[in-house]
Amino acid sequence: MDFLNPRALRWKIAALAAAACCAVAAVVGFLVHDATRERGLRVGTDRTLTRLIAAEREYGRTGKAPADIDVRSRDELPEPLARDLATFTETGADTGPPDTGAYATWYDADPPNWFWMWGAVAVADDRFLVVRDDMSTEVRSLQLLDRSIVKSVLAALLFVVPLAALATEPINRRLRHGARTARRIADGDLDARIGTAGRARDEVTEMASAVDDMAAALQRKLENERRFTADVAHELRTPLMGLVTAAGLLPEADEAAGLVRDRLRALNALVEDLLEISRLDAGAERARLDPVPLGELVADVVRRTGTDTRVGAVDAEVVETDPRRVERIVVNLVTNAHRHGATPVEVTVTGARITVRDHGPGFPADLLERGPQRFRTGASERGRGHGLGLTVAQGQSEVLGARLTFTNAPGGGAVATLDLTPHSSAA
Repeated sequence: MDFLNPRALRWKIAALAAAACCAVAAVVGFLVHDATRERGLRVGTDRTLTRLIAAEREYGRTGKAPADIDVRSRDELPEPLARDLATFTETGADTGPPDTGAYATWYDADPPNWFWMWGAVAVADDRFLVVRDDMSTEVRSLQLLDRSIVKSVLAALLFVVPLAALATEPINRRLRHGARTARRIADGDLDARIGTAGRARDEVTEMASAVDDMAAALQRKLENERRFTADVAHELRTPLMGLVTAAGLLPEADEAAGLVRDRLRALNALVEDLLEISRLDAGAERARLDPVPLGELVADVVRRTGTDTRVGAVDAEVVETDPRRVERIVVNLVTNAHRHGATPVEVTVTGARITVRDHGPGFPADLLERGPQRFRTGASERGRGHGLGLTVAQGQSEVLGARLTFTNAPGGGAVATLDLTPHSSAA
């Protein structure tokens, strides 16, 4: 199902939207996190300095520090705080208000003293008031903010991803319609069109218009080819009949006359094939179904070809089919096997299936991939010919609603199989 296919366009667009959403959230979250952290540090620093100033004034009046303030020597100060105080003393820097001593603050975010803001001020040569302020409230607030950002991003993704997938459905529907139409055209329905009326001029519409134009051009070319084939066959038929009649008046014992009659028979067969193909192309052929004992019919047809062909039957069925068209297919397959393959040629009837196998080089890869094509015989080792026999057989099988397949046997040789089991209604 396309909706569940992870490679479908809708999910690629949804993934792109999700990635964009995550990128924006990451940038905004980082900026908000950093700004909140800096604000918390400023608040903690101001609070610590306020306590230090009050403690320094109290110490100046009474000579004693408040109960919540430590008095330490330089050696008892935390190393970063002592270093900052030494720097302020040497440079004359002052982080406190005017007319006060040198103040220093330090945020300890490392174990074991997690989340403490330290402050110190010198009140004597080796005496320092030390304040330690708890920053855990600000840290918890920052953690809660981070969790809220993550939850908001997840909630946005739960909304954005399905919305992006649904928003692409109209485009997916148009693309699927275009793909179905293209397959119909490839299957021979040259009247199929995607249609672009009333559509916005976007890239999908341009592609659909191009496919429709291609189908129309292909239809015109094929119709011209079919018309040309039919016209040529009809135009050749009348003079050919005259030639056949004239050749019949030539002496029987004359070798040249025999050669002329042989070539005229080949030319007559070619013209008849062209006429048959033109009728098949025009869709004018209709099957006339009758119950036929398939094994007996095939044996009789092969016998009348006058070729050295083995015939076998295994549980042959009585099939509702058009015997004339089955005969035409079998004759073409057997003739093709003898002309382009090698003996022994074997015809086997199994149920409603007819298999023709030779022991030659096999069908060329191009025929196995694309099927029979008129005026193409494939590989040179398959012999020479006009390539219409298999094309006619393929067309007649379609009229019967049968399936004609071409394969190569594992041990060598070409295998053509006509399956008369109903697969679709006859044309």
